[in-house]
Parts: sequence; structure tokens; C-alpha cells
Amino acid sequence: MTFTFLDVAIFVAFFAVVLGLSLYQSRGRKGSEQYFLGGRALPWWLIGVSVVAANISTEQFVGMAGQAAGNVGLAVASWQLIGTAGIVFSAFFFLPRFLRAGIYTIPEFLEYRYNTACRILMSVLTVIIYAGVTAAAVLYSGATALKTIFDVNHNAAVAMIAAIALGYVLWGGLLAAVWADLLQGSALLIGGLITLAIGVWMCGGPTEFYQTNTEKMRLLLPQTHEELPWRVLVSGMWIPIIYYCGLNQFIMQRSLAAKSLRDGQLGVIFAGALWLLVPLAVVMPGIVAHQLYGDQIQRIDQAYPLLVRHLIPQGLRGFIFAALAGAVISSLASMLNSASTIFTIDLYKRLVDRRADERRLVFVGRLATIACLAAACAVATSGALEGGVFKFIQEFQGYVSPGIVAAFVFGLIVRRAPPAAGLAALLLSAPIYGVMHFFGVMGWLGCERLVYLDRMFLTLIALVLVMSAITIASPLAKPRSLPVKRELEMRPAASVVAAGALVVAGVAAYFILFA
Repeated sequence: MTFTFLDVAIFVAFFAVVLGLSLYQSRGRKGSEQYFLGGRALPWWLIGVSVVAANISTEQFVGMAGQAAGNVGLAVASWQLIGTAGIVFSAFFFLPRFLRAGIYTIPEFLEYRYNTACRILMSVLTVIIYAGVTAAAVLYSGATALKTIFDVNHNAAVAMIAAIALGYVLWGGLLAAVWADLLQGSALLIGGLITLAIGVWMCGGPTEFYQTNTEKMRLLLPQTHEELPWRVLVSGMWIPIIYYCGLNQFIMQRSLAAKSLRDGQLGVIFAGALWLLVPLAVVMPGIVAHQLYGDQIQRIDQAYPLLVRHLIPQGLRGFIFAALAGAVISSLASMLNSASTIFTIDLYKRLVDRRADERRLVFVGRLATIACLAAACAVATSGALEGGVFKFIQEFQGYVSPGIVAAFVFGLIVRRAPPAAGLAALLLSAPIYGVMHFFGVMGWLGCERLVYLDRMFLTLIALVLVMSAITIASPLAKPRSLPVKRELEMRPAASVVAAGALVVAGVAAYFILFA
């Protein structure tokens, strides 16, 4: 496929506006709080759009659309729908505590609740996951899109995406990423909806499309399904959802930069409302691709790029491609900023140089960004993700997410849990999950083998039992006092409660319509 002059003009204009706005808005931000948290002054609407843009990238457009084109269908949208409920939960359960403590990073909170060892361990695990899994997946999926649509060399595409993302995250930190997200997130959803509309029309209209793909248009799959049986929606899926929506620096960093609790809560709830568009903008186009071009899909990750290559008319190609490219760069820049924040604040400042001034912290953060990007590029070009990018992300996050969820949720509910309980959860999560991953546990709930979400659920149960035993044997003499660095009204405003209820109702409507 080739670009027309109009396509090129739209593409160049879009990126000129994005880069110009993000660099202008982040000018003069020199201190560590300005660089890592945008001065803690983000309004709710900017937080919401930024969370969506940071979350939805080519690992969704390539990975989720690919699974929709494969044997999962619409059910893969359960991730985003359950995630919508999860982010509302996080707005009420985690966010008030985090904002009141005035933390820079999520691992920092573990030091206040448990001890320094827990903070350091979570920081190391998080940086490894960001560099080796999530950032690598974004690079790989973005390069896959370029290769499928334009026949660009895979490694060259990885290098090009990495260079652009590195440029503006080094310049402006979080604020540059957030303002770029505002335009790129909007364009991403609009582009996805345009693609769906054209695709459904090419399939003969909504009625014809639904009747042809009835089996793929179900959110609840049989108990025997090999990847996403319905049981995991009420068990294992909640573990990565709580981790991702409430305990993930990549997502929560925007909320930690909120100018008030109300802005932080409304921001993530607004993001949840926008996530309700994902089944339409991301997942259903994958089903369209299967109907129209199923015989050309050699790997499921090619579904959405093939749709863009064959279906989008001249003139719109530049816009759709700019939205996809912008999504890659936006998500990658956000992950790099979060990884560098954790490395700088939780590892370098805590262990190496407690007296480091603001300029040195920003400098170290930029070096960490470069190092994480280099590691992500190495994984993205290694061939490790060729089995399916979305499954790769979820499988390998399963090593750490049960331990992190257990440490936070158990520690906040059971206030006398000692530091040893939190440390045990973080240390044992990967070994327990790894044993089940490589050796298997048969016969659970009558199924022939475990899916990865079953392994996460069993890992969490085991960790909670271990933490309970440690707490019973050696409880804290009195609950540990958490810091209060920002005076906040902990009770949510009525408008926040109403917004959360409406978003959860939207999730319920999807399951009623497509169960």
C-alpha cells in the first residue's frame, strides 16, 4: 500500500501538532516533581484521556484485534470491560490512600506499609516488567503494523518508533506524554470507530455482520475454552485487572499527578467510560478482518494491519496511520517515563544518593529511560513475541501481579500484617506461578488444563494463605501509621459516586447484550 500526497500531508500535520503541543506545554519543567509528576496539577479530563491513550496502543489494536480474529472473538473485550469496573474500584479504594500519602511511585507506598525491602523488590520487578514485557510488546506490535501495512523491515520499524518516543519523553517527562496523549488518544478512538464503520458496511451492514459472526460475538465462552473460559471473569482476571488499574505506575502516575482527589477519581472514571468504546473501536474490527481477509491472515497479529491496508480509502490512510503510530509512541513514552520514575526515586535516590539534587534526579531519570528502551528493543527484535503479543503480556505479567496484588490488598485490609508477610508475597509469586506454568496442575474445576488466569488465581490463594499464617504467627503490635503529606477529604464527592455507578452500568449493559 502507498500513501497519496493527502495521506502524507495529514500524517505530517498530525505529528507536527502533537509534538508541538506536547513540547510547548512541558517547557520549563526542570524539577523532579515537574518532570515525573507534571507538578501535581493535572485536571480530571486530561487524566482520563491520557490514561486511555497510554493504555490503548498497538498491543491492543494488533493483539486484541488479533485474538478477536482468532478463536476468542468478542470475549477478548472482557479485559477492557472488567478493567473498566476495576479502574472504578481503584478510584475509590487505592487512589485516596495514595494521594493522601503524597507518593511519587506505587512501590514507595509499600515502604510505608511494610519496609524498605518490599519497596525495593517491587521496584526491581516493575522495571523488569516494563522494559522486558510491556514496552517490548508495544515496540513489537507497532513494528508488526508497519511491516504488514507498508512492508517495512521489522528491526528498522522498531528503531524508528523507539527514536521518536525517546525524543519527547526525554524533553518533557510526564507532561509532554500527557499532552500528546490528549490528541493521540482522541484520534485513536475516532480512527478505530471509522475503521469499524467502513468494515461493517463492507460486510453487508450490521445485521449481516452479526448473523455471519454470531459465534464470535459472545462475551462469555464455554468452560472448556482453551484461553478465556467464562470462569476466569469472576476469578483470575481480577488479579491482573487490579494490578494494572490500581497498582501499575504506568496507569496510576497520571492520577498521582492530579491537582485534587476529585480530579484524580473523576479522571480514572472518565477513562473507564472511554474504555467502553474499545470493543467497538478495537475488538470488532478484528472480527471484520477475519470475515473479509481471513484467508490472508498468516498470524493473528496481522488482522488489524491487514484491515487498514486493504479497507481504508486514500485520504483516510494518513489519519488512521497517524493515530496508530501516535498510539505506539504515546504508550511507549508513558511506560518509559514510569520506569525511569521508579528507577530514579525508588532505587537510585533510595539506595545510591539520598542527597541527589533535582537536576541530578532528572539526569538519572533520562539515563534510565534510555537503558529501559534499549532492553525493550532487544526483546522486541528477538522473536520472543511471535506467538501473539497480547497473550505474551498477560502470561508474563502473571509472574508478578498476584504477589503485588496480595501485598497491597492484604496489607490494607489486614492492618496488623507484618513486613515479612508483604515480602513473602513478592518473593513467592514468581516461583509458585512458574511451577504451574511449566509443570501444570491438572483437574482444576474439571478442565483438562489450566489457562494462565487460573494459574494467577491459584497463586493468589497460595500467597494469601502464606501471608495469613505469617500474620497469625507474628502480627504487628499495633497497625503501622501511614503518612499524611496532603490533606484530603477521603469521602468521595457525590458527583464521583454517580459517575462511577454510570460507568459500571455501562459494563453490565455489554454483558447483558452479548452474553
